[in-house]
Amino acid sequence: MYNRDFILNTLESMSEKSYGEFSASLIPGEERMLGVRIPKLRAFAKKIVRGNYEEYLACAGVFENDSEILYFEEYALMGFVIGNIKADFDYVISYVKKFIPLINNWSVNDTVCSSLKIAEKNRERMWNFLMPYFQSDKEFEIRFATIMLMDYYLIEEYIDRVLEIYDNIHHDGYYAKMGVAWGLATAYAKFPEKTHNYMCRSNIDDWTYNRAIQKMTESYRVPDEAKKILRTMKRSKK
Repeated sequence: MYNRDFILNTLESMSEKSYGEFSASLIPGEERMLGVRIPKLRAFAKKIVRGNYEEYLACAGVFENDSEILYFEEYALMGFVIGNIKADFDYVISYVKKFIPLINNWSVNDTVCSSLKIAEKNRERMWNFLMPYFQSDKEFEIRFATIMLMDYYLIEEYIDRVLEIYDNIHHDGYYAKMGVAWGLATAYAKFPEKTHNYMCRSNIDDWTYNRAIQKMTESYRVPDEAKKILRTMKRSKK
């Protein structure tokens, strides 16, 4: 049933040129967009998973070194299919492991992370899987691991460990740093006292620190009084 022509034809039938142009403007360097809205991609992924998803994964081609995959939506669809597979943790992770090196923009990264619900029932196993990625020199491997912590580990059992991990990320990539800033801002909304205390002794670089403060003060989940204090905590430029 599944071949690349079928996948492309289906994606093209759901595409909106103007939406594609708008979306491309939000993702620097990404011009290969058909213009399929994320909810439609997710719905298509669920339909594939209800059928022969192994056939789809085998024919999709993005795991091949000589892949001719051209479009943003093809990568996103692959990630959503993997995220919807109901199977043993190790089986799903075998696909996740192959997919991570393909990530090259924040949108695919963040939307696919939010789809990997298998982490909720396998938190410690997923945690152990993620840890080596924090030692990577690849920007989006760190972004992936960072956003996974934000999505699934900002809970009482893990918050202290998450803050410690964030404090030891030292990568110059913009999207790696922004992932840490976003993670810290979300941590503050959920654990304001712990995160505030962490920020007072943080070892992260000034740029990431100040971006985290900025995102905290922009959050509707942070009270106005807390925002006033946060604004006084910004580090001055040297």
